[in-house]
Amino acid sequence: MTERIEDQIERFAPGFRDCILARHSLNPAAMQQRNPNVVGGDINGGAADLWQLLARPILSPAPYRTAIPGLYLCSSSTPPGGGVHGMCGFHAAETAVHDWFRKS
Repeated sequence: MTERIEDQIERFAPGFRDCILARHSLNPAAMQQRNPNVVGGDINGGAADLWQLLARPILSPAPYRTAIPGLYLCSSSTPPGGGVHGMCGFHAAETAVHDWFRKS
């Protein structure tokens, strides 16, 4: 798929390939071997169903908080789940800012 993806990017951004200095890829088995949480190469950290959307990693109004004050989780294991949108980090940061001003 790498070649197909690069072809599409090159189509809209001519010269893209000239900017690539190196390439590294892993197949799903290698990803799981490096990280047992990535079952079968699935980087989403669980099922992509409604329950997981609402209750990953725990059912909580602020699932980004951990048991350690000031430490927050922002990954595909938090709502709204995996993707290239950055919303997990955005929501974790919002929670951290809210907590910071609440204690001040």
